[in-house]
Amino acid sequence: MTSYISHTAVDCTDAYTLSRWWQTVLDWTDDPADPNEPGHEECLILSRDGRHRVLFIQVPDGKQGKNRIHFDLRPTEGGRDAELARLLALGATEVHDLRNPDGTGWVTLADPEGNEFCILRSETEIAG
Repeated sequence: MTSYISHTAVDCTDAYTLSRWWQTVLDWTDDPADPNEPGHEECLILSRDGRHRVLFIQVPDGKQGKNRIHFDLRPTEGGRDAELARLLALGATEVHDLRNPDGTGWVTLADPEGNEFCILRSETEIAG
């Protein structure tokens, strides 16, 4: 017997607003059977193929330390630095710049509620 990950849950203070932000970042969608609305305390977003899900759950307390789990994002188009600029324009905050002179490395960012995530090089950049 085994298990599978149904969804990844993210605690937050405003489930609707944060789910909308991540929806824009990832180009994901609501569950058509249960669309997210302002005031919802649980907001689920789905990848376009429906295989991945992230559930934002509203909790009364804010983030209180370093994430024990986080997302590593890889650009689907363009490169890491262009995606970094896009995410900063959407409201992400840079936490650590760990890019190397040879082009390797990543940048750690935080979403609008302070949850950390990383932006990696694209597969095209890696293939070089």
